[in-house]
Amino acid sequence: MSQLQRRSFLKASAGLALAAGSTARADLPVPPATGRIHRDPAARRAELYALLGDLPDRERPIKAEKRDEREADGYVLESWVLELNGLEPVPALVAKPKTLRGRAPAVLFDHSHGGGYTIGKKEFVEGRSYLQPTPYAKALTGEGWVALCIDHWCFGERAKETELETVKAMLWQGRVLWGMMVYDSIRALDWLAARADVDPARIGTLGMSMGSTMAQWLAALDERVKATVDINCLTEYHTLIAEKGLKGHGIYYYVPGLLKHFTAADVNALIAPRAHLSLAGLKDWLTPVKGLDIIDRELQAVYAEAGHPERWKLLRYDVAHQETPEGRQEALAFLRANL
Repeated sequence: MSQLQRRSFLKASAGLALAAGSTARADLPVPPATGRIHRDPAARRAELYALLGDLPDRERPIKAEKRDEREADGYVLESWVLELNGLEPVPALVAKPKTLRGRAPAVLFDHSHGGGYTIGKKEFVEGRSYLQPTPYAKALTGEGWVALCIDHWCFGERAKETELETVKAMLWQGRVLWGMMVYDSIRALDWLAARADVDPARIGTLGMSMGSTMAQWLAALDERVKATVDINCLTEYHTLIAEKGLKGHGIYYYVPGLLKHFTAADVNALIAPRAHLSLAGLKDWLTPVKGLDIIDRELQAVYAEAGHPERWKLLRYDVAHQETPEGRQEALAFLRANL
């Protein structure tokens, strides 16, 4: 083959490869909605959990050490170190009303990502630029509730290795970073539900961005969550691929093999018939509007079939990746009505 022929061959091959790649990306099939998963939720929860890699024993004992307790902005703030996973300690904050007597509803607050690796659970008490000015620790205790927030892997006091380094090290060991994060959330819920000041029958979860995704997965996998509020991360996976939005989400977000078994609507359908409020921005490129339409349509059908159409609610605001004042009011009112 002459040099000229070789160049032509390589050029043509590259063109075919690019064309094939773009076609595969655009034509990735969306699994049909027939035989919706809430008709066999226990089996599908087990299937979803199995995709999360090699996880620690679900029943391993939890140890907790209280580091500090002080009065904060109108509430009591406790600092804890929890032994949840057997691999590294999990720093946590608990906020509770100063006048609390007996058992109260509780909320597991899931912190966001936003590239703020050193922030983690501090978001709970200090807020973030894309959240409303009143931090959720103050807002939730103002409703008379107990609230818990943990540092997730790679964040806050656990920001010892980079996200990418952690993903690589875990993959070599058969672990999935998102799986380990979800595991810690489930075990944190175990600890929260066992507290003497918490009513275990009235627990909700709430989060923004990465915390939104965590709220969805935690509620999908754990039926103890009675009310879920997710803010700005109701992402339809296939639409995200079609609209070339994968780069917008951190590497933590991607679970190997997930799309062979679940759509985003499939995951969220596992929350039904329990209460679920989703707040979305129409200009948020992390949650394409076409994808919101798909999930909303599917979940409306799921909740209607379950006999509780009023328990699913998607509210859209003309903003990008941020919480609105109206959204904050809706979130608190929704939790108030369902806890």
